[in-house]
Amino acid sequence: MCGIVGVVSNAPVNQLIYDALLLLQHRGQDAAGIVTQQERKFFMHKAKGMVKDVFRTRNMRALPGNCGLGQVRYPTAGNAFSEEEAQPFYVNAPFGIVLVHNGNLTNAHALKAELFNTDHRHINTESDSEVLLNVLAHELDQATRGNAFQLQNIFDAVRQVHRRVRGSYAVIALIAGHGVLAFRDPFGIRPLCIGRNKDNVMLASESVVMEGSGHAFERDVLPGEAVFVDLQGKITAQQCADNPRLNPCIFEYVYLARPDSVMDGISVYQARMNLGAALAKRVVSTVPPSQIDVVIPIPESSRPSATQLAHLLGIPYREGFVKNRYIGRTFIMPGQVVRQKSVRQKLNVIGSEFKGRNVLLVDDSIVRGTTSQEIVQMARDAGANKVYMASAAPPVRFPNVYGIDMPTSSELVAHNRSVEEIRKLIGADELIYQDVEGMKQAIGLLNPKIKSFDASCFDGVYVTGDIGAADIQRLNANRVSGDENEEDTSRLALPNPQEE
Repeated sequence: MCGIVGVVSNAPVNQLIYDALLLLQHRGQDAAGIVTQQERKFFMHKAKGMVKDVFRTRNMRALPGNCGLGQVRYPTAGNAFSEEEAQPFYVNAPFGIVLVHNGNLTNAHALKAELFNTDHRHINTESDSEVLLNVLAHELDQATRGNAFQLQNIFDAVRQVHRRVRGSYAVIALIAGHGVLAFRDPFGIRPLCIGRNKDNVMLASESVVMEGSGHAFERDVLPGEAVFVDLQGKITAQQCADNPRLNPCIFEYVYLARPDSVMDGISVYQARMNLGAALAKRVVSTVPPSQIDVVIPIPESSRPSATQLAHLLGIPYREGFVKNRYIGRTFIMPGQVVRQKSVRQKLNVIGSEFKGRNVLLVDDSIVRGTTSQEIVQMARDAGANKVYMASAAPPVRFPNVYGIDMPTSSELVAHNRSVEEIRKLIGADELIYQDVEGMKQAIGLLNPKIKSFDASCFDGVYVTGDIGAADIQRLNANRVSGDENEEDTSRLALPNPQEE
């Protein structure tokens, strides 16, 4: 999962892109990069780290120009520790192209071989984003065939990209001397939207970037659609996919996106409220509300669901955990003891909210279960009489292959385990999960035009239709994290949207 932004303006864009990346920081904290263009020359700076650490005054001064791109990276494939894999990526022909990408290509290995053997292009990193850039560059070269740039060439090239590439991809590319191109995969798995004000046209992963930077949100880029913004800010769009259909990633609404964003016509905050309402019905069927003294969220993104659940059940809502926002990410956590220590460093209990009470803890999701187990124990240590756990999302039983660093099947606490087995493992007195159909209905009600979601980590249905057991095994082998360098991914080890 990454955050991307592109801007065409009549004024310098370096500060604007920097500010946009701060608003997207929750989508990636491993690396950040900005590229700008002035007089057909690209100026780029990228490095590992958070936005505020990557860009200093001297770096910003070295990024002139009225159009540019930016990206914050959370790697899911390739080498997480290589600055070479930070984005944007660049190729010098045709024209000169730089690209930022959010998503994950499921056929990158096959494309890499095609690029080398047939297209005669060299890939120098393990990043699928570099593969995608070279596919785009090759197809644009084929479309122009050495002739002068024509707008239709862009759309013809994207059409061929869609035919060759599989997986999820939201892309923004800057073509030297011509403008900014954005496109989204034919299933619209990863988000991308357009906004503008009197000076700028902006493209970004989430609508919160528009609102937070003084732009009016205009619309989402459609699945399979390509949008080109020339250097004067004129927008031209064309559908380039043969059979587009919208299947947005449902985990964006559950956890990934900021609550103040609207994606494909759905308010993320309202989606989480609806999940809480649906979860309330599940709780009632398992634990009588009279046996619950207090509802306590696991900070941060479970709060809307917990608030709505408590309201509907008529149970007091309390904050029982305080999150230390200044604890950095722990990159080397080789054992269970270290993982448990990390949880207690990041969360502290307010003992008075637990002592002698039956508490219902609400989390947005349970992935590995390590954090849930430790939090349940923390509640007991604080004096809770009984500890019930509820998840606003269903059991995560399958790996994600579309750009979320979801653990392998063997690492998922719900894989090949019943709810009762998971309950015993995490030590809760009761464990209540959302059901898959309830989740889809709760979120889908907010935009009836969306007929289906990518919910593959919950239901095992991979919407691109090209994923089998062998593909998952191969993709898992290329994951960036492993036991020797992995932090606690029970909650995906992602920065929390509500912290930003």
